[in-house]
Amino acid sequence: MAGLKEKALRRALITVHDLTAATIAFPVAVFMRLGPDATDHDPSILGQAWLLFVIVAAGVMMGTRLDRGSWRYASIDEAFRIGRVSVIANLIFLLALFLLFRAELIPRSVVLINIFVFAALLAGPRLVYRAYRDGRMATLLERGTHWRVPVLIVGAGNQAEAFQRQMLRDADAPYRVIGILDDDPGRIGTTIRGIRVHGPLEDLAAITEKLERRGARPERLVLTADYEGTISRSQLFHMASDLDMRLDRIPAQSTLHKEDGNQLQVQPVDVEDLLSRPQAQLDKSMMRQLLANKRVAITGAGGSIGSELVLQIAGFGPAAITLLDQSEYNLYEIDRKLSEEFPGIPRTAYLCNVRNADQVQNIFDDTAPQVVFHAAALKHVPLLEPQPAQAVLTNVHGSRNVADASVKCGADVMVMISTDKASDPVSIMGASKRVAESYAQVLDIDQRNRTSGTRFVTVRFGNVLGSAGSVVPLFQKQLEKGGPLTVTDPEMVRYFMTIREAVQLVLFASAREMSQDGSVGSILVLDMGEPVRIIDMARQMIRLAGLEPDEDIEIKITGTRPGERLSEPLFDKREEHLPSGHPGLLLARPDVSSLAQVRKAIEDMVTAARAGDEAAVRQLLEAQVTGSPQNEVSAASSL
Repeated sequence: MAGLKEKALRRALITVHDLTAATIAFPVAVFMRLGPDATDHDPSILGQAWLLFVIVAAGVMMGTRLDRGSWRYASIDEAFRIGRVSVIANLIFLLALFLLFRAELIPRSVVLINIFVFAALLAGPRLVYRAYRDGRMATLLERGTHWRVPVLIVGAGNQAEAFQRQMLRDADAPYRVIGILDDDPGRIGTTIRGIRVHGPLEDLAAITEKLERRGARPERLVLTADYEGTISRSQLFHMASDLDMRLDRIPAQSTLHKEDGNQLQVQPVDVEDLLSRPQAQLDKSMMRQLLANKRVAITGAGGSIGSELVLQIAGFGPAAITLLDQSEYNLYEIDRKLSEEFPGIPRTAYLCNVRNADQVQNIFDDTAPQVVFHAAALKHVPLLEPQPAQAVLTNVHGSRNVADASVKCGADVMVMISTDKASDPVSIMGASKRVAESYAQVLDIDQRNRTSGTRFVTVRFGNVLGSAGSVVPLFQKQLEKGGPLTVTDPEMVRYFMTIREAVQLVLFASAREMSQDGSVGSILVLDMGEPVRIIDMARQMIRLAGLEPDEDIEIKITGTRPGERLSEPLFDKREEHLPSGHPGLLLARPDVSSLAQVRKAIEDMVTAARAGDEAAVRQLLEAQVTGSPQNEVSAASSL
């Protein structure tokens, strides 16, 4: 009831205002047209015309329901609506004047002037009220009370306009937009809220110098999600650095961090932004077909890749999700996040080590997953190098347990998450993952010889930014301590991909592989783009922190660690390369042994690993990945 009364009161006040505007408009128009000569006209005629206009205007405003417009959100549309009301009211008024007075006693130009006067009296207070509620009046009055950082916006679009609007209406806004940059020739030379659009971006230095001569040198570039030019974020970062400017960004609307409801938050550009690249077009309908209304299980669900898999899979509406992880904390965290973001999806969380075959099988028997993603693994290369038994027990034996359980419970597909370190492996970690790949491949071939067997899809990719054990978190911690940043070798390069992009491609690759018939036993390799030198990444992270490498922060070369190599190939030398039909995916078909041979090799490894015979495990691993007989493998192998 209180809301209805407030609404009725608001409409009554608007009606009083609009009638007052109609009452004032006509005499003002008469005075503007006639000036002091207005006294020479018949007062009774003017009075009748005045009353007539008020009555006509009231009727038109009532008929168009002008009182229902919200002053809080007065906009261009509202102004056009007011303009139409004024035109209609004055045309009806002119017709009435002609019928009553033959339009001879009052100049017709008074009606023309009255159109603009009446519209201004209706619209003016509405716009002033909107400006007041948005805080713009206070901003104008307090504009000089604090320093605002002069910025150039990159990308002339809706987000640039929204950012400017926010800066204008907030008296305490930290930024002052002095220019906009864009590569689109159709936008260059135009203005957005009075700010000129400059370009192209390759002329940034000249544009900055021009603005500096005018006394408005920009201190930051703010990149919007609207920018669609060809200059990458990494290039922009270096261009800004050369001009002693900082590069910030406004996230896309779908990922905006908001305060007070709708604030656009400027965020620093990070190393993931600089290494990001245009996402390949992925067929989400294919992914939805793989996952929607299916029972899905994810091992290693609490890890970097596993947790992102869980959340992206949940977005496709599975029938249920089973989470497996040996870390209590990681499992708790992903279970909690899943319950908050997707409360309607049934889920079960199991503390489970994939080394325990009976537990894995019991869980799969209870939950009957149709799609299995195997992300559980030991991944730290130097840590695993002196203890191959641990690598075999988790990466080989654990993968075999998950694969065998998938077959026994009748799963449609198991997706093996692998690594580029499995290509021509020189480390224990890489060799263990290569053996796991081999088991998935021979099982896929074996199952495809049956009419309704489980498919096995192996997806291989390189490093992911921000994952556990990644170089980026290490560099961040070293930066917080003031350095030095440690790099093993100046020439060391790695392929990098963001976690989100990697998981998207894993899901797409898996869905696509399920629809293919000619790639049995193959390995899908994600296109990782160009490799990145680790030392270059270190320098970029130092500059992102506003410091200079080798001056403010030292970069220390420590030497390669056990199991490391300078570069990680995506393909093994013995793998046959096949066309995948998609630019984001590559296809490899290694020459693998029979299922019986691979099973025998794995059983021998697991037996040695359980006995703690590290030397034997190392020999067996190398024999399997090189194809050499066991008695020809030296204990001093390269693994």
